[in-house]
Amino acid sequence: MIRQAAEGAGRIALSYFRQAPQVWMKTGNSPVTEADLAADKYLKDMLLTARPDYGWISEETQDERAASPRERFFVVDPIDGTRAFIEGADVWCVSVAVIEDGRPVAGVLDCPARSEIIMATPGGGATQNGAAIHVQAQHLPYKVAGPSAFIKRLPEHFLSSIEHMPYVASLAYRIAMVARGDIAGTFVRPSSHDWDLAAADLILSEAGGRVVAADGKPLTYGLTDTSNGDYRHGALVAASGLLMDNMLDVVAETAFG
Repeated sequence: MIRQAAEGAGRIALSYFRQAPQVWMKTGNSPVTEADLAADKYLKDMLLTARPDYGWISEETQDERAASPRERFFVVDPIDGTRAFIEGADVWCVSVAVIEDGRPVAGVLDCPARSEIIMATPGGGATQNGAAIHVQAQHLPYKVAGPSAFIKRLPEHFLSSIEHMPYVASLAYRIAMVARGDIAGTFVRPSSHDWDLAAADLILSEAGGRVVAADGKPLTYGLTDTSNGDYRHGALVAASGLLMDNMLDVVAETAFG
């Protein structure tokens, strides 16, 4: 069901792509386009009609999780990588996940401008267009992505072991790149949200990697009891194996803000 929903939203978003869609700026100087809103409406109508007992968490919808706690939530970003979408770059995707008890139990990234559908279920592995994907064996220099301002502050012993890859605005897609072995790992700056991460987290986990907080613990999604209503995540690392350990070490010794 969520694959069909993501594909439908992807077709809607693609119909606006490179067509100069209307753009507005949200609080925090984050852009939203008419394509985001159209895809979000489609997803909400389709998914909640099918599962009216599920909660709803989306970048483009008022957050009501504290007022309406549920056992399961749909977690949606109708266009992850809106800035790239506006610029006409093809690295953006529709991200749809189902979370239960704080963890994703289904995840789909539909990337229509690249004709890619990346998805996973727990224990079912991760796939792209039906073919299994996995993290890759790591060789020096490790291909690592992340915000340039942070990468430049990393200790020299770590910088000498990596190749800094070009930045990809879509966080979900960047994590999927780790899952299929395009890159070995990525740093994630603080302030990411559930909708940026939930689907990609499951995809990477099923591909043999992990997304973890700076303390090495897995993420919890759909929180409803934060003291200040701030559901954003802190600094994160997405990788596998020894590189994961090394990245966590440098996050611990580097001010990541």
